[in-house]
Amino acid sequence: MSYVSIFTNAIVVALMAMYIYENERRMGEMSVKLNRTGVTVHGETVDKFVELLSNSCGCKQNKELVNDIEDLLEEKGPCKVKRPSDCMDLDKSTCKSGIYKIYPEKTSGFNVFCEMGEHGGGWTVFQRRMNGKINFYRDWKSYTTGFGNMNGEHWLGNEHLHQLTSQGNYILRIDMSDFENGLRHAVYSQFSVGSESSEYKLVVTGYSGNAGDAMNHHNGHKFSTMDTDKSTCAVSFKGGWWYNSCHHSNLNGFYLNGSHTSYADGVNWLQWKGHHYSLKTTTMMIRRT
Repeated sequence: MSYVSIFTNAIVVALMAMYIYENERRMGEMSVKLNRTGVTVHGETVDKFVELLSNSCGCKQNKELVNDIEDLLEEKGPCKVKRPSDCMDLDKSTCKSGIYKIYPEKTSGFNVFCEMGEHGGGWTVFQRRMNGKINFYRDWKSYTTGFGNMNGEHWLGNEHLHQLTSQGNYILRIDMSDFENGLRHAVYSQFSVGSESSEYKLVVTGYSGNAGDAMNHHNGHKFSTMDTDKSTCAVSFKGGWWYNSCHHSNLNGFYLNGSHTSYADGVNWLQWKGHHYSLKTTTMMIRRT
């Protein structure tokens, strides 16, 4: 172990000791977690330790310590990356797929699921459907801030998508499967989401893949939800999406387990399975180029 590593560990231990007397039980739990390995647990440790320090007092010194400890702890563990702007900044040789805290420009950071093992790694996942456990028929606020479980079904949030794609050019990849074990994918060489003032306007161009180009129909259109639905598309087709009178893709629609008699209100991709088949799984993810 290098002198720098020993010194870093000593600082972390010393800072923890300073606060043990304030809450022995919580700090005991934190010490156990700091000894664990793994991406997700490591991320939880940093967040909860920082939260403890932040809540112990409102003093300036604590705010400075919070920043210092975040930096120190995020350098520990098998994945040695300091304040990544997105999943592309993670070291593909040491970082496994899981939940990480990223720091896009002009943000204080937020958690995302990073796909590091498939298609070259470095993908930031922003949508996943897999079992229908999460309700995707939600209002504007929910789609703005995000919802669900990042290890399972979720929507990252339109505001986070805007923050991410404002940093540069991003590729969109959509992987999907049906209930007969069929697999398809669609890749777009340019993807971005505008600000809330633009109603999260979509830019998606440059299709390649084998699923068919269902997203071109939505290029240049605004996001709509059940409570901001001027065209009635979101209400009629039960999702939040970039509708265009109304859709060729509806990946946030009802989870209907394959073939359905209702029209176009499932997890639909017109160019592959049509408007009467709800897909089994979808994953939408982006990577900076």
